[in-house]
Amino acid sequence: MEPITTIKGTSIPIMKENIDTDQLIPKQFLKNILKVGYGRNLFYDWRYTSPNKPNPDFILNKPERQGAEILVTGDNFGCGSSREHAVWALKDWGFKVVIAGGYSDIFYMNSTKNGLLAIILPENEREILAAAPADADITVDLPNQEVRYDGQTFKFDIDPLWKHKFVNGLDDIAITMQYEDQIEAFEAQIPNFN
Repeated sequence: MEPITTIKGTSIPIMKENIDTDQLIPKQFLKNILKVGYGRNLFYDWRYTSPNKPNPDFILNKPERQGAEILVTGDNFGCGSSREHAVWALKDWGFKVVIAGGYSDIFYMNSTKNGLLAIILPENEREILAAAPADADITVDLPNQEVRYDGQTFKFDIDPLWKHKFVNGLDDIAITMQYEDQIEAFEAQIPNFN
């Protein structure tokens, strides 16, 4: 997992409530066995007017919004099914941070395990961020647990364990591998009954 400390970048606001995983990545695109290649179908039903014909009115298709790393959105983001592909699609498109009013538990855990920083901020603060122009930078400072924009600072909470994992770029396998010596020592003590 790539470490996340401070991210400074542009944003995309999609201020809708209850965006579910099927809206993030529809079921017909879940055939890939890798974690890449999903970004082109992120928000597919909103992004395209017909198969692969971009909807020029949808914000992800706006030229000035390309390269955004921060998604600002509504409450209950990622509800619906448990598909991990929704997080993979967001990351594959280029998002590193999602700022919402809340998340489904499964989506939140999928985010933490795949290096997508999911931040919760109240509606009034998200509305300020959502109004940021396409070329305006928002700074997400994970060590200080702050989102900064236009001279304003918004504090957010994160579990200390997840913060440690993000800042150090550790996934569950990397955490386990920190104990490799102890695991090998334990396995060496197991009797061989062959």
